[in-house]
Amino acid sequence: MLKKLAFTALLLIAAALPATAQDWPPKTVRILVPFGPGSTPDIVARLVAEGLSKKHPGSTFVVENKPGASGNLGTDLVTKSTPDGSTIGVSIGGPLAINTLLFSKLPYNPQKDIAPVTQLITQPSALTVNPELKVNTVAELIALLKANPGKYNFASIGNGSLSHLAMEAIAIKAGVNLVHLPYQGSPAAMTAIMRGDAQIGCLPAISVTPQAQDGKVKILAISTAKRSPYLKDVPTLKESGIDVEADAWMGLIAPGGTPPALVDAINKDVVEIIKQPAVVEKLATQLMEPVGSSPAEFRAQINHEIERWAPAIKAANVKVN
Repeated sequence: MLKKLAFTALLLIAAALPATAQDWPPKTVRILVPFGPGSTPDIVARLVAEGLSKKHPGSTFVVENKPGASGNLGTDLVTKSTPDGSTIGVSIGGPLAINTLLFSKLPYNPQKDIAPVTQLITQPSALTVNPELKVNTVAELIALLKANPGKYNFASIGNGSLSHLAMEAIAIKAGVNLVHLPYQGSPAAMTAIMRGDAQIGCLPAISVTPQAQDGKVKILAISTAKRSPYLKDVPTLKESGIDVEADAWMGLIAPGGTPPALVDAINKDVVEIIKQPAVVEKLATQLMEPVGSSPAEFRAQINHEIERWAPAIKAANVKVN
């Protein structure tokens, strides 16, 4: 009887212990995406899920879309999940960093409630203009804007979005005045620029390149720190004399409190997957480059993003609520 009680006690203790690397993956893993089906985070999440399913055929990986509140809703659901590896999430710079500066209150604290796993990809935005402006370089655009203060509009994909903040930062660095016109998504913003309702935008490059190839808009620069391998002839903003960097990155997260060994196990699997040639090729169709950073490097990226955007948000007095 005593042996039976002792064995039962050991089982209870084992059940109470936190998940370990050996527990990854459990039978079912949810990958939460805080944006709708077909969004770029959704595309990346499904590539990750497909790769994990092949690597671990005994487990099921389910992508669940939880859009709302500028990505805060789905990200919050990750933070509220059990930190045992059964729920992870794909999120972006807004919910993980920038929204701490834009929202008066978030339902989670990204510093405490999120365990960064890895930065998945980097994706450029493109400084784009209507051809009727008759400018071919960033310097020519800035000269035109300075000569006509407040005359021109820029389109974004929403108040507080990266496309909004990037243009505010460009305007501040260049010392020019622009009027902001927010739209619901990249297609609407692109249409506004092509029609001339807005003349400028700094939008996801993948939403701009088809129209640029058709001559409907011009791309003057991209927003990442280095040139994109998919747009080799397009200079960066920094090369063009504007010290602004706006990286449309996304990353994999786990609930805060997830054991480090378990985070490392997930990191190892996912980094391996996103660097597979077939996956790199699929990412390239969205002009995305794989990153695959360590958890510590990803945490540093999140912190750097907050530091980067705080001055621009304050100077432009941007608030969502």
